Amino acid sequence: MSLLRFLWYIPRRIAQGFIVIYQHTLSPDHGMMSVFFKYRVCIFHPTCSEYGYEAIGKYGLLKGGMKTAWRILRCNPWNHGGHDPVK
Repeated sequence: MSLLRFLWYIPRRIAQGFIVIYQHTLSPDHGMMSVFFKYRVCIFHPTCSEYGYEAIGKYGLLKGGMKTAWRILRCNPWNHGGHDPVK
């Protein structure tokens, strides 16, 4: 049973791994690019990458990925942002 559970979580862990790599390299809030930005770039808290990591961990790759995509679509200058945790 634990082998099936392990295999079931592999795609989720791979997606979360890509998010962590993004955070440590390209992210203007978390990674090497944060040196060039003195203030937070993301209008939401948690940031979109943190939200995606949590959503995929909680809901799985399909539903968590859809929630993350919707969050990224809402990230624009016309949105007020604010505190928006994974529900």
